[in-house]
Amino acid sequence: MGLSSDKPPLLFPQPAASEWMAVYQTACLDSKDAATREVYLRILRQFAQWAALLPGMGHTFQPAQLTPTVVGRYLTMLKEEGYSVSHRSRVKSVLKQFCQWLIEEQQVLSRNPTRGVEVKAQEMLTPRVLSPKQRFVLCHLVDQHADLRGQAIFALGYWAGCRVSDVSHLLLANAHVGPKLGWLRVGHKGEKFREIDLLNEVRRPLHLYLQHGGRDESSPYVFTSQRSPHLTEYGIHQWWRTLKQQATSDQWALIGDVTFHDLRHDFAHRARDAGWTLEEVAYYLGHVTQRGTPAIQTTIRYTQVSRAQVREKLRLLRE
Repeated sequence: MGLSSDKPPLLFPQPAASEWMAVYQTACLDSKDAATREVYLRILRQFAQWAALLPGMGHTFQPAQLTPTVVGRYLTMLKEEGYSVSHRSRVKSVLKQFCQWLIEEQQVLSRNPTRGVEVKAQEMLTPRVLSPKQRFVLCHLVDQHADLRGQAIFALGYWAGCRVSDVSHLLLANAHVGPKLGWLRVGHKGEKFREIDLLNEVRRPLHLYLQHGGRDESSPYVFTSQRSPHLTEYGIHQWWRTLKQQATSDQWALIGDVTFHDLRHDFAHRARDAGWTLEEVAYYLGHVTQRGTPAIQTTIRYTQVSRAQVREKLRLLRE
């Protein structure tokens, strides 16, 4: 079944499955298992939502307008938002297969726009350490908005160093949070689960959200959304962008390029400043080897010192 070229561009995504998505799913995805199919569809929906908002797209998803520039810009955006190399590589693979189908079966494209677009390995940069002013602005923005879900999500990143995947896939059964005590069983990435106790700065907003945040009670996940059983990683990044957009121009100059993952880096630095050992930071963040031992080398990268830190320590030297 093809898509006739005389039809107007399809609005995408639609409340129901779009014609593009339905045809592609039937032709190429139905043979895959349910979990893989859902990953493919979610990646394509997220890409289509983003692409439809590009200049000249007219708020519609137009496959004929896909170019290497569009694909490259999308992958760059994912990198800037803190998505891993493995996730970006998977996105490129899914888009490559979809575009190949557009070429061979729909005759919409003449060349695959993923060709020549590279997903470069993560550079070994010194992880982000936030300044006191940056920390104040971010905490202030979160406090300003009566968003119980957002306050709980921020607390898990800032006060517990959780990954976006940890937050997105956190199960209600693994959240043991009460009025006085709280601990979580977290870990989605590579199925490396860990149990962590929570500071009151995390426990309070999380408990408040679970009690009064209006989550979908039928979902097994802690953080829910109207579109799926749980708030996706993409949804968390969208929330983060929306939060930062509430900043004034002066505030934006401080936090405009801060990613949610930077909260995790900053937590590691603050933990070290508080006297935690590298082994303790590694355990809490989930940096473990295949044998279950602390992955110290990974944690060291998270807590690398800066020139400014060393300069401050120089002042403490005495004869």
